[in-house]
Amino acid sequence: MESFDWAGLGGLYLFFWYFSGVTQALLIPSSGFTGFRSAFYMSLVWLAPVLLFSGFTREIGAGIGIVLWAASVISLGYWAIYKTEFSQSVVFTLFESNPEESKEYLRQYVRPSLILGIIAYTAIAFLLWNNLRPVPMSLPCAIGVSLFVFALNFGEPFLDYFRGKANLESAMSKLYRRMEPAAPWQLLVGWLQYRMQLGNVTKLLAKNSSLPPLGNLVDANGDVPRTLVLVIGESVTSRRMSLYGYPRKTTPFMDALKENGELSAFGDVIASRPYTVEMLRQALSFANQEEPERFLTDPNLMNLMKQAGYRISWITNQQTMTHRNTLMTMFSRQADEARYLNQNRAQNASRPDAVVLDPFAEALKNPAPKKFIVVHLLGAHARYSLRYPETFRKFTGRDGVPENLSERDAETFNAYDNAVLYNDFILSRLIGLLAESRQNGFLLHFSDHGEEVFNDPAHKTLGRNEDKPTPDMLAVPFTLWTSPEWKRTHPSDFAPMLGRPYSNAHFIHTWSDLAGLRHDRFRPERSLVNPAFEPHIRWIGNPEIKNGLRDYDADVLWNGRSVTPRPSFCAGKSLSATHPIPARPAASRAHESARVPCPRRYAAADYNCAP
Repeated sequence: MESFDWAGLGGLYLFFWYFSGVTQALLIPSSGFTGFRSAFYMSLVWLAPVLLFSGFTREIGAGIGIVLWAASVISLGYWAIYKTEFSQSVVFTLFESNPEESKEYLRQYVRPSLILGIIAYTAIAFLLWNNLRPVPMSLPCAIGVSLFVFALNFGEPFLDYFRGKANLESAMSKLYRRMEPAAPWQLLVGWLQYRMQLGNVTKLLAKNSSLPPLGNLVDANGDVPRTLVLVIGESVTSRRMSLYGYPRKTTPFMDALKENGELSAFGDVIASRPYTVEMLRQALSFANQEEPERFLTDPNLMNLMKQAGYRISWITNQQTMTHRNTLMTMFSRQADEARYLNQNRAQNASRPDAVVLDPFAEALKNPAPKKFIVVHLLGAHARYSLRYPETFRKFTGRDGVPENLSERDAETFNAYDNAVLYNDFILSRLIGLLAESRQNGFLLHFSDHGEEVFNDPAHKTLGRNEDKPTPDMLAVPFTLWTSPEWKRTHPSDFAPMLGRPYSNAHFIHTWSDLAGLRHDRFRPERSLVNPAFEPHIRWIGNPEIKNGLRDYDADVLWNGRSVTPRPSFCAGKSLSATHPIPARPAASRAHESARVPCPRRYAAADYNCAP
């Protein structure tokens, strides 16, 4: 009995794998093994036709190979230029570019070295094809192998759907993730997802454009030229920043600015939800935990600034066109100019935030008299070790690391602090560029949410979980830098306000206040910097489900945990025997009056507070 031609089968598979596997192998250092693994499995699909029709192996191989080559050259070329993966975000950017931008792109990046590399890549593909040979196999066996391969690649993602554990949308999403790393599916899936997400964005924009403008809008600054900058961080908790008392020096630049009186650091600000989209849906609109529907019924921050006459620039190092990022894409499409700098298919890929600096400098040079610039960073998004270059790998040992952590968890703990350190550097450059431009304005920075990275001694927790929140997941930095030009016309003493308890669910009121904008939806008691500010219940949790809201101060912060620093709005007795209120640090007491308003939910008699 003649032995099976395993070498021939291996040659067939190597040929088909080559067009996906090479690029995915090159992406392993920045994107991990997920794409490489998917390409390994999806390449098996092309064995089916050559096994079923082995008499036409070379012809079938040539036909499939040409298609795979054309698709893979695009992905490989994109990696050669950007060292990142071709994805649906790239498709979005391509369709958003005008012909002149495309010509400039080709002139800048299509160079002889790239062409020579593609020629060498093509030559290897030709040699692999030239060595293909038929692999005889009985028809029943060929059919069986083909069915197994198709079931493995296209059926496995639907197992949970057939078991009733997932819906069809999630099953299709899993299938797309399986297909996308492999040629030619990255083009097809990228285009399909682009069309689907563009449709969702278009619906949101259409709904938004039908809303009436804000009533009684008044700009206290008139026609004075100014530049207002909003920097949105990612996954950075204030409880891992030396700016807020963390023992490791993770924010040296902001520490220096604060010491020099150039930076106002508000010390008791939280995110209402520990997820980017859900949080920014509230922070950038009039929606909040008690009125989540207002995102669709009221204008948002972009509408407000556009109505006030600002030219809007949106610069993002976050993914662009994904199911999760539809909302952020909608915000960016409302801008006059949008720069999408992260085309990775997955967030856990290397893309340090320094890429935002040049576009930010360009936006500052725009001659528009009133500019609003939004910079959305990737910050400390997991995986933390991918968020910073090697030169920022400062924290490496066990000093400052909880003793109960394993070596692997200690590495993660250190990587997170290094990411926070790099985030501080990026903010230093953004503030530096704004200062060097000598423009009248300010830069406000906050993080969308925090992250628990083994910092709570009571729980060995990593990441975010809305059902089991910790202070690190929700406590966020909130800092304000104002230019000398702005200070001359906007003298403000923020010191008495730095310890106010605040939820970013009401951020749009604080922004309106700082920008000097008054309108019919402005609530001064919800502005962190307004004299009429009133402490309020800081609701956290999911407002879309019954009994989904919880009181952050009572249920998380004061739930028997040691919280330092905690610039509390009210010192006094314990809430209950099991919910002690942490003592307020002396540094924060200096920023507050001796008696401040009590939260409305507690009786003044129970606290040393003014009723």
